[in-house]
Amino acid sequence: MIEDVPQPASDPYQLGDDVQIYVSETDPDSEYHEKEGTITDVLQDNLEDETGRELDFYSYRIKTNGEEKYVWFRHRDLVPVLQ
Repeated sequence: MIEDVPQPASDPYQLGDDVQIYVSETDPDSEYHEKEGTITDVLQDNLEDETGRELDFYSYRIKTNGEEKYVWFRHRDLVPVLQ
């Protein structure tokens, strides 16, 4: 059986967007897997220059349960929460 894997948004997230963290069990930040939160900070760097994937340009910090996380998540680690 093939499981549907949520996909990141096709556009960069904005401050205030609601997202869900979607990382693998082997990711160092796997404790946050499937937690939902709100984008509180957006960082742009040059990873996109190395990978050639435009959205690798963005990292995000989020707030979950009213607490801001000090971990930055790449665009590919977040999926939109459907309202």
